Amino acid sequence: MSPSRTVLAAALTGVLGTAALTALAPSSGSAAAAADPVLVGAGDISNSGSGDTATAALLDNIAGTVFTTGDNVYDSGTTSEFNTYYNPTWGRHKARTRPSPGNHDYNTAGATGYYGYFGSAAGDPSKGYYSYDIGTNWHVVALNSNCGSISGGCAAGGAQEKWLRADLAANPKPCTVAYWHHPRWTSGANHAPSTEVGPLVQALYDYNADLIITGHNHQYERFAPMNPSGTADSARGIREIVAGMGGASHYSFGTIQPNSQARNSDTYGVLKLTLHPSGYDWQFVPQAGKTYADSGTAACH
Repeated sequence: MSPSRTVLAAALTGVLGTAALTALAPSSGSAAAAADPVLVGAGDISNSGSGDTATAALLDNIAGTVFTTGDNVYDSGTTSEFNTYYNPTWGRHKARTRPSPGNHDYNTAGATGYYGYFGSAAGDPSKGYYSYDIGTNWHVVALNSNCGSISGGCAAGGAQEKWLRADLAANPKPCTVAYWHHPRWTSGANHAPSTEVGPLVQALYDYNADLIITGHNHQYERFAPMNPSGTADSARGIREIVAGMGGASHYSFGTIQPNSQARNSDTYGVLKLTLHPSGYDWQFVPQAGKTYADSGTAACH
């Protein structure tokens, strides 16, 4: 503190008292700034095992909005399964959860167990896709990759793809993340990459989206930013992270796909995204007792 500020502080202390002076003092930038918002979650979550218990415990200590990338409960997406498996674990965070549906959720006709459990947070039951904003700079899109279960599916010119383009066109936010169940790119041995969701990826790319989160294969995999054809694109490419490590039994990897940068198939966990005004941090948070880690930082386009 400069001499003049010292004199002023002493004078104010005498008049106002120490507590009042402390209240007037400028706070540090880190204390004054509001914390950047957090988006955290995974897919392929709840069954009769213990994986979802481990990942729900992680959520207990991470504030923010919870996302799911489908297959919220196994095996058939019934109301009973949601109440028996999901509700005691991830259900603790239902009030802050914005889900997306998977194919197991649709094993019950119309995914009525899923829509009944999550209610309005899951969007229109005839569509299953919606969007919302987080903080001042981030737009979030939850899509429905169960293409055969909704009108228009995922096709170019279909209802969902047209809605997505209109939603992105009306979005003034500089950063965009989207999530759904079936991965456009994956090295998983159990499920191949989905070409059906290609039109959705193309729309996101056309509007400079930054990040896609998926599930379906029960593992973690991070790709380099790519264009819709799967070619590395550091300028406008979208990064995909497969976050299917929410609790269901692990799947193995098969042929490793181009631009796959990080992989794990033996650790349950959640993906934590810290959403900065012009970029994001990603972090794989492992279950207690495990050490696998993956983290990094990227700028928005």
